[in-house]
Amino acid sequence: MQPLDPKDQSHREILKRIARRSLIDKGFEPEFNGAVQAEIAAVASYPQNPENLTDLRNLLWCSIDNDDSRDLDQLTVAEELPNGGTKVYVAIADVDSVVKYNTALDAHAHKNTTSIYTPGTVFAMLPERLSTDLTSLNYNEERAAIVVEMSFASDGRLSTYSHSRALVKNHAKLAYDSVAAWLDGTLPKLDAIERVPGLAANLRLQDSIAQKLKALRHTRGALYFETLRANPIFDGATLKDLAADTKNKAHDIIEDFMIAANSATAVFLQSKHFPVLKRVVKTPKDWDRIVELAAEKGYSLPARADVLSLSEFLDSEKLAHPEAFADLSLSVIKLIGPGIYIAEAPGAPTEGHFGLAVDHYSHSTAPNRRYPDIITQRLLKACLAGQKPPYGYTELTALALHCTVKADEAKKIERLLVKSAAALLMENMIGQRFNAIITGASDKGTWVRILELPVEGRVVSGYQGKKVGQKIIVTLLSTNAQRGFIDFEA
Repeated sequence: MQPLDPKDQSHREILKRIARRSLIDKGFEPEFNGAVQAEIAAVASYPQNPENLTDLRNLLWCSIDNDDSRDLDQLTVAEELPNGGTKVYVAIADVDSVVKYNTALDAHAHKNTTSIYTPGTVFAMLPERLSTDLTSLNYNEERAAIVVEMSFASDGRLSTYSHSRALVKNHAKLAYDSVAAWLDGTLPKLDAIERVPGLAANLRLQDSIAQKLKALRHTRGALYFETLRANPIFDGATLKDLAADTKNKAHDIIEDFMIAANSATAVFLQSKHFPVLKRVVKTPKDWDRIVELAAEKGYSLPARADVLSLSEFLDSEKLAHPEAFADLSLSVIKLIGPGIYIAEAPGAPTEGHFGLAVDHYSHSTAPNRRYPDIITQRLLKACLAGQKPPYGYTELTALALHCTVKADEAKKIERLLVKSAAALLMENMIGQRFNAIITGASDKGTWVRILELPVEGRVVSGYQGKKVGQKIIVTLLSTNAQRGFIDFEA
C-alpha cells in the first residue's frame, strides 16, 4: 500500500481506502459491476408478489438490531400458550425472491459470500437497493418472509416447530442498547415501544423466554464468552473514540431466538431428506492445551474434550476473576478453533456445534448479509414447495468450503480495520502512559490490552520477565494505521 497522508483525508476516508485495498488483496469485489447494476434497475420496478403467502401482518412484529443497521434480516414476536409455554415467531427476509440463482446478483453474492463491516463503511454483499430496501424488513413496510414458528414448554424446551412463507410488517424498529436499558428499567420509556399497543408486554415475554432458552442451553454445556469488541465512534468523518461493545438482554433475545430458528431449520431439512449446509464447530484438536490452560489456573479438566466441564471452568473463572475473563475467553476461543461450513448428506452422521452445544445448526437468519443463508433459504423454499433440492451434495460441499474461506478472510479484514481505527485514534497520544494487562507472551511477541480504551498492542521493549495476566504501565511508542500496528514499551 502507498502511504496515506492523514492531513489530506478524513479518518473515514482513510479507513475506507485501507478497507477497499484489503478487500481487493483478499479476492473480494468491493463494488458492483454493470451486470449487477442492470439487474437492480429491473428489479426496482417490480413489487414483491404477496400471492400464496400467509398473512401475518397483524402480529406485533419488531426488529432489534444495532442503532445504525439498515439491512434488517429478521423480525420477532412471542405469544403466550395456555399451558404456560410460549410460542416464538421469527420472520426472515425472503431474499431469494429477488436474488435468483445463477444471476449477476447471485454471482456477486457468491463471490463475496458476506457483507464486511468496517469502521465507517459497510461493503454490502447485496446492493443497498435490496439489502436496505426491497429485501430488508423495514419499519412500517410489508415484506415477504420465511417464518419459523416454535412452541416452547414452560422450561424452554422446544416442543413443536413449523416453517411457512408469509407476509409480515415491522411495527417497531428498535436498537439493542435502548431496549436493554428499557428492560432493565434504567430507561423508563421508549417511544418506539409506547406507540404500538401491546408491544411492551410482548417484549417482556420475548425477554422471559429468551432467558429460559439461554439457561437451558447452558445446562447442556453451551459456552459463554466475554470478548471486548471495540466499536469506533465517529463525529461526522472524524474518529472520536472507541467504545467497548458488550452483550445485553436485548442481544440475548435475538441471539437465542436465532439459534433456535437455525437449529429448527437444519432439523427440518434433515427430516425431509434434504442435504444441509451446516455451520459447525468441531471438537477442539487443541484440547490438551485447554487442559493446560485450566491447570495453570488451578482447575482440572478431563483428558477428553467435554463441553460441560469446559463450561463449568469458564463460569468459575468469570466469577473469580471478572477483570481477566475477556482475555481468557479469547484464549479459549482461539484454542477451540473457528466455525466452518460443511455439507451434510441425507442420512449421514450428524456433526454439531461444540460451542453452542447443539447437534443441528445452520445459518439461515441473515440472508441479506450472508450467502450461506441464501443457500439454506433456497433449500427450505424448495422443500416447502415439494420440489427437488436446488443443490446436490457435491455442489453443496464446494460451496461450504468456499464460504468458510471467505468468512475467515472477511473476519481478518474486519479485525485489521478495527486495529487501524485504533491506530488512527491514538496517533496523537504517542508518549502517553497507559495502564495495561499482559494478554499474550510467546516467541512471537508480548501483547498488552490497555485499560483506558479497548485496544491491544505489542510491547516491543521492556517486556522481559513479564507474565500473562500481569498488570503493568506502558508508554505508546508508535502507530501504523495501514498495518494496524500499535507499539508500546514497558
